Amino acid sequence: MKRNLILVAAAIVVIGLLLSLYTVDEIEQVVVLQFGKPVRVVQEPGLHGKLPYPFQEALVFEDRLLQYDVEPNEIITEDKKSLIIDNYANWKIVSPLTFLQTVRTEAAAQARLDEIIYSELREEMGKHALNEIVTDAREKIMRTVADAANDKSHEYGIEVIDVRIKRADLPEENEQAVFNRMRAERKRQANRYRSEGEEQSTIIRSQTDRQRAVILSEARRKAEQIRGEGDAAAIRIYADAFTRDEAFFEFTRTLDAYKITLRDSTTIILGSDSEFLQYLKGR
Repeated sequence: MKRNLILVAAAIVVIGLLLSLYTVDEIEQVVVLQFGKPVRVVQEPGLHGKLPYPFQEALVFEDRLLQYDVEPNEIITEDKKSLIIDNYANWKIVSPLTFLQTVRTEAAAQARLDEIIYSELREEMGKHALNEIVTDAREKIMRTVADAANDKSHEYGIEVIDVRIKRADLPEENEQAVFNRMRAERKRQANRYRSEGEEQSTIIRSQTDRQRAVILSEARRKAEQIRGEGDAAAIRIYADAFTRDEAFFEFTRTLDAYKITLRDSTTIILGSDSEFLQYLKGR
């Protein structure tokens, strides 16, 4: 009997120890409640003790990065364009006690984050035009939204690390209209470039034609000048030759005339006393 009592007592002690000890993992943080009221926060990993239930209980919260992700929502930009935004956020519980006193569960925290982030996203994107959001301003917008959401989330023991856009789409009913506007804009730009190209082509062609006319005119002038100088030189040479030996000059000029006129199948009728034939007559 005594042995049984000892075994029962030992079992009670073991159970009490098991109920009094708990382990905090590296990715967890604990709030210890005593009769439903928080008495301490444990964030150090390892084995810890408490009074057995129902005197005290340990509520475990995540100490790692969590992700908020909801269904895409419609945003109106500064230029009154509708945009379907699919975004997400990375967040974590930095004050488990504040978290317990305000939102208690991750589901409730997600609901609060949804309100905060969507509100900040809608407000910030309403300050920017559509082309800014989808091009170079997105990074700045996301940083501004993350900072503003983080400031408002502190009262819930939450820190918002980052807010990002997964996708940014136009509503289906606006896609075709936007596509048509983009195509019309590209066509207008193409026509402008084509018109500017044709204008430049006309200018270049006109300048080339003018330069060609100037070059040809100058070439003709020089050719006439050279030809005139050649003719003058030939006349001087002929004159000089004539003054030196008139008979020889007359003889060579007559021979040249023979080469030109007396060709094959050429018939010339001249009188026997013609001076042209004087060098063909026998002496």
